[in-house]
Amino acid sequence: MKKKILIILGHTDSESFCSSLTDRYATGASKQGYELRRINLGEIKFDPILHLGYRKIQDLEPDLLKAQEDIRWADHLVIIFPNWWGTFPAILKGFIDRIFLPAFGYKFKSSTSFVWKKLLKNKTGRMIVTMDAPPIYYRFYLFSPGVRAIRKTVLEFCGISPVRTTLIGPIKKMSEKQKTSWLKRIEKLGKKGK
Repeated sequence: MKKKILIILGHTDSESFCSSLTDRYATGASKQGYELRRINLGEIKFDPILHLGYRKIQDLEPDLLKAQEDIRWADHLVIIFPNWWGTFPAILKGFIDRIFLPAFGYKFKSSTSFVWKKLLKNKTGRMIVTMDAPPIYYRFYLFSPGVRAIRKTVLEFCGISPVRTTLIGPIKKMSEKQKTSWLKRIEKLGKKGK
């Protein structure tokens, strides 16, 4: 059975380096024969605001229902996004808020319990994060806040594990040769399905 991979581009700019990385990961995975689906957050239609919190969950738009179906379908989730102010773009936060809901990603055992059931087990994940800061600064001085938030409080909370991370930067100082080298590395990751 072929591995099923869902790639989520968490950047709205289709000409960004994140978009190029997404294309190259998909190219590598396709060459290996993996089944692929892709979500470009800048192209789907949804309200990114959870208006009433969890008190009353608003109906999901068709694109979000399809995204939930894609997440359930996948064996491996790849989320590619830029580090903005230590975390991630608002569109990705809105997507997470609207998608990873009770009864989809997790379910508490009771209304008063702190024990929950992870509903997205048997899946792995990868985050590919671009940044203008050096990755060593992001990791050891800032302690990777955006990566930690998605890994620990979203993906692993819902049962997706392990979740690996690739940090790429500083983008502003990267030569075209270095960018090409990163694109080749990400294509290789796609071939490995990791």
